[in-house]
Amino acid sequence: MDFAARAGKVVDALPSTRLGRHIASQLVRSGTSPAPNYSEACAGESIKDFIHKLGIALKELRESRSWIKLILKADLLPEHRMSGLLDEVNQLCNIIGKSIVTAKVNQARPTQPRET
Repeated sequence: MDFAARAGKVVDALPSTRLGRHIASQLVRSGTSPAPNYSEACAGESIKDFIHKLGIALKELRESRSWIKLILKADLLPEHRMSGLLDEVNQLCNIIGKSIVTAKVNQARPTQPRET
């Protein structure tokens, strides 16, 4: 949620140029999507569903990272204002990516019968 809120603030700060509006439109979608997708993953009906929904969150984070990099490349906002958000999205990508790997490993393990 913190990332979504910060991405929203960046969207509001973008210039009202054709490029600025386009990026704002895209970033508001991709930047606010990971949090609800993560919440849905946590409520997944199966480990397969969990992995799938985490994958969607990761896709949206990667897309957000691309828009943030374009903001920097096009000099739409200063680097000092964007560096924290770029670092955060990189960390979130790493965390969610590792969670997917761990879940896939756990999915591949044979289940042990529970002792009663």
